[in-house]
Amino acid sequence: MANELIGVRDAARRLGVSYATLKQWIYKGTLRTIKTAGGHHRVSEAELERFLTRQGPRSLKRSPSSRPPTILAALSGRNQLRGVVEEVRTDGLMAQIRLRIGDQSLTAIITRDAIDALRLKRGDEALAVIKSTEVMVARESRNNGARDANGVRGVR
Repeated sequence: MANELIGVRDAARRLGVSYATLKQWIYKGTLRTIKTAGGHHRVSEAELERFLTRQGPRSLKRSPSSRPPTILAALSGRNQLRGVVEEVRTDGLMAQIRLRIGDQSLTAIITRDAIDALRLKRGDEALAVIKSTEVMVARESRNNGARDANGVRGVR
């Protein structure tokens, strides 16, 4: 999936910027693309991920009327994922937010007050901070009927 190529309009939408802004980034060499035989630009999923991880909130231009971004000075959590807001749903006191992080999505449930305080909307950059006392790690089984080192059978 990391080698999948997407069009410039789709890449702009995923990054939360206009088509014109993304084209300027391409012309300046800020975002690398692959040209098709017909001369059209395509962006790889890997390049989008690289771009998102290397560019901070300064990379996305905001309208002059918008408030300047608040700078987060320090945070004790180490599990931080930078992404772009794909969707915000609110219902009563709660809200659901979906972030695009590279080629993956992360969904979180937070309070509506938090959405309002952060002024989060589609296309905004946001940081997901994961704090947990437990982390589970899994791997797909390659040996469908065989037992692993703990005597557990693979899933069919």
